[in-house]
Amino acid sequence: MTCINTGPGSANLVGGQTAVIKTRGRTVEEMLLRAPAGMKMALGENPKRVYGEQKKLPSTRMGNAGLLREWLTKAKNYLEKKKHAREKGKPFEVDIKLEALAKVLTGELPAHIHCHRADDIMTALRIAEEFGIKDVVLIHATEGYKVADILAERGVPCVVGPILFSRTKYELRGMNPKNPVELSRAGVKVAIQTDQMSAVKYILFDAALAVREGMDEGEALKAVTLYPANILGIADRVGSIAPGKDADIVVLSAHPFDVARSRVELVLIDGSPVYRAES
Repeated sequence: MTCINTGPGSANLVGGQTAVIKTRGRTVEEMLLRAPAGMKMALGENPKRVYGEQKKLPSTRMGNAGLLREWLTKAKNYLEKKKHAREKGKPFEVDIKLEALAKVLTGELPAHIHCHRADDIMTALRIAEEFGIKDVVLIHATEGYKVADILAERGVPCVVGPILFSRTKYELRGMNPKNPVELSRAGVKVAIQTDQMSAVKYILFDAALAVREGMDEGEALKAVTLYPANILGIADRVGSIAPGKDADIVVLSAHPFDVARSRVELVLIDGSPVYRAES
């Protein structure tokens, strides 16, 4: 709750790299915890709507999958040409877009794939398998409960939410507050998100709602602390209280999920107070 994974939205099939920042510091350099932290990709309504309205591709779900495969193929070919040039001692022209995307294929960078519907989730898994992408994180996974057993079997973590949200588009018709519950029970590593900065103050509301729907309290607490840190590759520094970590600590006046009474009393980042409630 003292760190944020920030990055591009979901209008593009491949949006770009994300970064993890702390919520204190005067400059980007002071705030950065990990960069890049992931490669944002998107399937479903958003890319096809944004480009379809401009009479461009993709304009269908099939187009989403086809173009994503096309870009991953370009990245694969780019890596092969780069390797060949190095072996031959020949000059090689760097393409910064493909250089970044290629890190997903080499395993240096996880693919953070925005998807809601179960069929889009399966498309993401299918494409990842085709291109040998081992590190996949599903963002939203709104209908993950429909394929929870498959996600658990493949060890794919899900960053679900926002839970306190309305069905603003057709692909959200299957939204169910029990989604994190069913995923967690199936053995999927679940993190809970609010998706946007303006709603981050409601993160404990979302976790409390998951508990109300049947999620284990301990798992729900980890879903907003340790598991996000695990997924983002920063658990060696934050996500839990342990010797050698950064001492990012939030002190509450009551149980974290007692949202009617619990208030933030103190926030420490790197062991230093950044917020203290007025007495």
